[in-house]
Amino acid sequence: MNFELLFKEAKAKGIEDIQVYLANDSDFEIEVFKGELDTYNIASTKKLSVKGIYNGKMGTVSTEIINDDMIDFIVDSIIASAKTIDSEDEVFIYEGDKEYKVVEGLYNSSLYEVEAKKKIEDVFNLEKLVMSKDDRIRMVQAFYGDGSRNVLIQNSKGLKLEKLVNTGIMGVYVIASDGKDQRTGIEYSQSNDYKDFNFEELATLGAEKAVSLLGAEPCESGEYEILLTNNASASLLAPYVSMFSAESVQKDVSLLKGKVGEVVGSSIVTIVDDPFMKKSTKSGSFDDEGVATSYKKLINEGVLTGYLHNLKTAKKDSIKSTGNGFLSGIVPTNFYIKPGDLSYDKAVKSMKKGLIITELAGTHSGANSISGDFSLQSSGFLVENGEIVRPVALITVAGNYLTMLKDVVGVCNDLKFNFSFIGSPAIKIKSLVVSGI
Repeated sequence: MNFELLFKEAKAKGIEDIQVYLANDSDFEIEVFKGELDTYNIASTKKLSVKGIYNGKMGTVSTEIINDDMIDFIVDSIIASAKTIDSEDEVFIYEGDKEYKVVEGLYNSSLYEVEAKKKIEDVFNLEKLVMSKDDRIRMVQAFYGDGSRNVLIQNSKGLKLEKLVNTGIMGVYVIASDGKDQRTGIEYSQSNDYKDFNFEELATLGAEKAVSLLGAEPCESGEYEILLTNNASASLLAPYVSMFSAESVQKDVSLLKGKVGEVVGSSIVTIVDDPFMKKSTKSGSFDDEGVATSYKKLINEGVLTGYLHNLKTAKKDSIKSTGNGFLSGIVPTNFYIKPGDLSYDKAVKSMKKGLIITELAGTHSGANSISGDFSLQSSGFLVENGEIVRPVALITVAGNYLTMLKDVVGVCNDLKFNFSFIGSPAIKIKSLVVSGI
């Protein structure tokens, strides 16, 4: 589509300023199950999102049909959309920043130099490798996927930005059974460099996660020292990301409202939003509004330093946007608890009477992002005097997330991200209430 022609037509019909966001996605997906190629998908999509200011209101339209014949439709749709807006909030199209950081390592063409045939063979071999690890493994689903995204932002104020990112993921989902009990485990690795995928490590960890929980039973109810593994801590952080959003603060639905400059966590807790992290599709030098991104410590050594902003919330607070304005709302890029120096093994050894929590179920419903409270069914291992005694399951761990952050007494060095690039190392908590038997 000729965007200059679109801008010209928009201006002729009274649209003050206009901006386009064009995303081109390509995806490849493989799944192997019971020795068969269960899934093989190749997909490519394009989507154009356009916003424009008409009579002081912001109209929007999206389309997957992208050619010059759509220009009149897009312009008319923006005008029609703007006429339905009754909000009095000031709207504007961003003219751009003076400087945008060059972010290295976002796209690696070598990911596609590995042929599909080779990737399929590797996934088949990964399944076999996991099955060979233990006789109690009953089923393995091995998977691989990669994808790229090309983004173009251009507007009538002269702004033009473009980025290209890609990533891949390799992993296994494992079911183990001893005839009396059945347990599951998942292990995965994300990177845009195929050489980073360690098949032996993936197979070993995936198998261990499933097998080690066989025979798990509830523990006694009470207060325990808690060691959240990196996966568990990341899954618990995810529901509370919204409390860092300035929109949540302005709507009075964030626990962090009015707490900038206050201690909200342990002095060893630092939470970061990092748009410059290599090998992540969430990284980049600008957000979807064309604002330059920046590295931010939202909590720095326990102290809240600020919130995530888009253009709208920043205008309300008379500050600059933090570069977190995306089509889906105010969201972080790569959001994580900064790792410490403590090794996972030393964290386990330091526990007298505690629980290692490896999995938290139902965070979408059992973790309240407004109150901060959580009550989640969990599984993991009982630890006594620094030694793992046995696996545990069917227990409930409860607490308040902000209170928990203040009770962090150890931060490990094993940072890992979930599929949404929310990450954490394992963290040791002074204590949490556990309901068991």
